[in-house]
This record gives sequence, C-alpha cells and structure tokens, in this order.
Amino acid sequence: MTTFTAEPPGTGAGRKRPAARWWERPWIAPLALLCGTFAAFSVPPYARLDPATAPIPIWEEPGWYYPMLLTHIFGGTVLMALVTLQVWPWLRLAYPAVHRWSGRAYVVFGIPFVGVPALLIAPYSHGGTSVALINTVWALSWLAFTAIGYTMARRRRYGVHREWMLRSFALILSIPLARVSVPLLMLAVLPRLESGYGGDMEALILDIAPGAAFLNTVLPLLFVEWWLKYRRPRGRGARAPRTA
Repeated sequence: MTTFTAEPPGTGAGRKRPAARWWERPWIAPLALLCGTFAAFSVPPYARLDPATAPIPIWEEPGWYYPMLLTHIFGGTVLMALVTLQVWPWLRLAYPAVHRWSGRAYVVFGIPFVGVPALLIAPYSHGGTSVALINTVWALSWLAFTAIGYTMARRRRYGVHREWMLRSFALILSIPLARVSVPLLMLAVLPRLESGYGGDMEALILDIAPGAAFLNTVLPLLFVEWWLKYRRPRGRGARAPRTA
C-alpha cells in the first residue's frame, strides 16, 4: 500500500510528515476489537473440526464443502488480523517492512485460502438463492479487488493500489460486521414474530438473511468510496508516493 509524505510550505522536499498519533486515528482500536471479538466467539466452534459443533448446518455433499468452509473461516480470521496491521498508519510509517510483508501475505495467503474457498462454497449458502448470489458476488469482487490492487503495486501505481486494497479490506470486514448487523435486524423484526411469522424464528431468520448479506457487503464499500472522495487526508503541499 501507499504512504504519502506531505511537504509543508517552506520546507525541503525531504521533510517527512509526522506520523499520526494513535488518538488521531480513533478507529484503529474499534477495528481491532471487532476482529478480535469475531475470532474469540465465532471461530472456536469450528476449531474442533467436528461438523456437529458448527453453528450452521453442514452439507454432507459435496464432500469438499466442510473442508472449504473451514479453510475460508480460518483464513478469513488471519486476513482480519492482517487488515488491522495494513490500515494502521503508525505501523506503516514506523515499520514499513512489516507493512510491506503483511500486505504480501494478505494477497498470497488470501487468494487461495479465502477468496477461492468463498467462491466454491457460495452456491451452498444457507438462506436461499439470493444469499448464494450475494456471496458469489462477494467472492468475485474480493478476488478482483485484491488482484487489481496487487497488480497496481507491481506497476508502482501506489495511489491506485491503495484505493483497491481498501475496497478489498472493506469486504473482509463485512464478515465480522455480520455478527453485529444480523442481531440488530432480528431485534428490529422481532415484534412481527407472531403476527408475521407465526412464531417461527427460523422463518424470520431466513427472511432477513438476504437483506443482511446485502447490507454487510454494500455498506462497507459505500463507506470506503465516501472516505476516498470526501475524507482522505490531503496536504497543502505536493504529495509524493513512496512504497511501504
């Protein structure tokens, strides 16, 4: 990814912009907390490698479904940790080698162990055809964003590289976001449990599943596009990209 050095008025070209202090990036701690909470509560049921302990029904066929699901879940947990490192400005400036190698690990590890398994298991998503379609779009989009971001870095177009990797990161973060949005949607619809669903909680969950999957995919991407257009820090001087 790209970091930038801004040249304040009246300074030399080699003067670096001071690294932002942690309180100037208040989203780092909530991001780490979100990813850590997901790992602590969502991963252990799968860590036993027993389909009977999984929190969702496991298809018996095809035989590769459960191994691919585990690969996607464990791999996604690793990528969430790498995302936290990648978007931490202090680490990027203070330890550029860590940033560089964690970014490479994100791509080299993520494509075969997260993106491809997600694409394979998407048609078997619980929640019907709509959820399966949304998950397929998620997998294709993540693979495309990550591949484009990597290609831009290889071409030394670091500004474009950073934008595409932020989109890739947003899709990864849609996974833990689902653990927040789904309960909120359930609470919003719960008053209609008796009148609308005859007391059938499973029917309620299946009804909100497509909307939840859509929101979890689209909202993080919309936030990134808004941030890139309106909130990206811009210095008064010229900005020169440098690799990290």
